[in-house]
Amino acid sequence: MRFLFSALVLSLSATAIAVQPVLKLRSSVDEWLKTEANVSRQAVLNNIGADGKWVQGAGSGVVIASPSRSDPDYFYTWTRDSGLVMKTLVDLFRNGDAQLLPIIEEFITSQARIQGVSNPSGGLSSGGLGEPKLNADETAFTGAWGRPQRDGPALRATAMISFGEWLIDNGYTKIAADLVWPVIRNDLSYVAQYWNQSGFDLWEEVQGSSFFTVAVSHRALIEGSTFAKNVGSSCPYCDSQAPQIRCYLQSFWTGSYILANFGGGRTGKDINTVLGSIHTFDPEADCDDVTFQPCSARALANHKSVTDSFRSIYKINAGKAANQAVAVGRYAEDVYYNGNPWFLTTLAAAEQLYDALYQWNRIGSLSITDVSLPFFKALYNGAATGSYASSTSVYADIVAAVKSYADGYVEIVQTYATSAGSMAEQFTKADGTQTSARDLTWSYAALLTANMRRDAVVPAPWGQTAATNLPSVCFATSASGTYSSVVITSWPTITGYPGAPDSPCQIPTTVSVTFEVKATTAYGENIKIVGSVSQLGNWNTGSAIALSADRYTANNPLWTVTVNLPAGSSFEYKYIRVQGGSVTWESDPNRKLTVTSSCGVKSVVQSDVWR
Repeated sequence: MRFLFSALVLSLSATAIAVQPVLKLRSSVDEWLKTEANVSRQAVLNNIGADGKWVQGAGSGVVIASPSRSDPDYFYTWTRDSGLVMKTLVDLFRNGDAQLLPIIEEFITSQARIQGVSNPSGGLSSGGLGEPKLNADETAFTGAWGRPQRDGPALRATAMISFGEWLIDNGYTKIAADLVWPVIRNDLSYVAQYWNQSGFDLWEEVQGSSFFTVAVSHRALIEGSTFAKNVGSSCPYCDSQAPQIRCYLQSFWTGSYILANFGGGRTGKDINTVLGSIHTFDPEADCDDVTFQPCSARALANHKSVTDSFRSIYKINAGKAANQAVAVGRYAEDVYYNGNPWFLTTLAAAEQLYDALYQWNRIGSLSITDVSLPFFKALYNGAATGSYASSTSVYADIVAAVKSYADGYVEIVQTYATSAGSMAEQFTKADGTQTSARDLTWSYAALLTANMRRDAVVPAPWGQTAATNLPSVCFATSASGTYSSVVITSWPTITGYPGAPDSPCQIPTTVSVTFEVKATTAYGENIKIVGSVSQLGNWNTGSAIALSADRYTANNPLWTVTVNLPAGSSFEYKYIRVQGGSVTWESDPNRKLTVTSSCGVKSVVQSDVWR
């Protein structure tokens, strides 16, 4: 294998930007997603052995790419796809979907077995973890293929770390240390050893160095190091290699878009890069260019470059204006099945924007740089470089345009999914007819993650905020980790969490909702909340609920109040600014909230920014 780079001296700085979602939701998208999210969850489960109804013969816990067994034959388990899909299920589980626990446990058990399967890429400690796919029964696939593919171990580690952290948070550190950590450690050892060697990209076509692979490898080592400490161990090879991977990651930036691959002979404009950004999204991060966070100037400029490359090559995109979403494929030069849009790639374009909206909302301001200006200009004619507070009309207008644009990508997926919600791998560029592998597991997982981000349901942070410093010199390095054969015979009973088998579901009658709003005020001004339910004054400003400023600081102008509201109730509300007898309403539209009715959930926090 050849090394991918020699020493590079880099002098780099991150440019932060930010925004907030404030906008009118398209009812057709809202209603469709309510149904499609359930369809997609079940479709994912249908493709997981041994009980998935579409994948008879697959091993227990094995994620099959598609039930399709011919034209094309996708009845295999890819480490990459499996890691991404299982991370989605772990996120759902961590957000209250208790029924997924046995499936997550079976997945980790199966991956412990799969790690030990000798294959054409090698054995456990000799490169075998980079084998792209195995047979459904966990035996090695020995046919010709593009191997190795080095993103799989990183993605699998990320999925297992997320579950492991949940175990720790819920008092099961011993299970995390004894059962989960040894499997994760094998994958982290592989990443640290091989990250700087060539391999095939996620589309299994280009041999070289892939932005996606490098980005997810960096994340895995950062969060892997923290997880190791949390279970009483360490990962020195994670700590030594992560800064060098981060340093190398900067070389993919061309100045106007992210180069997808070193190698391959194409333009390098590839949805690979958008996928890299969304799968390294950290909800606590600022708009960091170094790690290509979804709201960063680099990631937004890249989003425009990549999605625009499909505007003129697909018939179904004809006539779409610059501010309208388009069907998105892998890369413009694609010829696989004649080169078409994919469901998961179109959803990825939406998901990056939903991620960005979340980050902007948390930060509460918007900056436009020379790098990101073309992105914003296409959606809002008056966009100009500068910084805009969340209270400005420019801010509100831009964010509304971004949200509408993001929803447009989901509308395209809605258009070409079947009436029952089924999604294959691709839909044709001529008329949108579904083609290639049917019921692609990754298509459904992509719908679930895009839907969660649209609803501001985000994954746990992975430590990006402490991983932005760059070495002055990039070195072509690697480090040896620890490999060990792992056999998981059974899982101890895990109890005590909402929805657990020993905890009958108890729906609360009321939920304590803490409203938090960032609103800079002058002396004598107060912030109140008023809404469409009696608890919020039935839109009568005289009965509005006053918020407290006891946590207010100049750097964090936070107003808060806690209100008991009926579980499951839906309502609209707004914040008002009150001074003496003067009342100022925040800008339209009304905010909407549905109070959770999840098992055992008695309190929630609703975070907003004054607009």
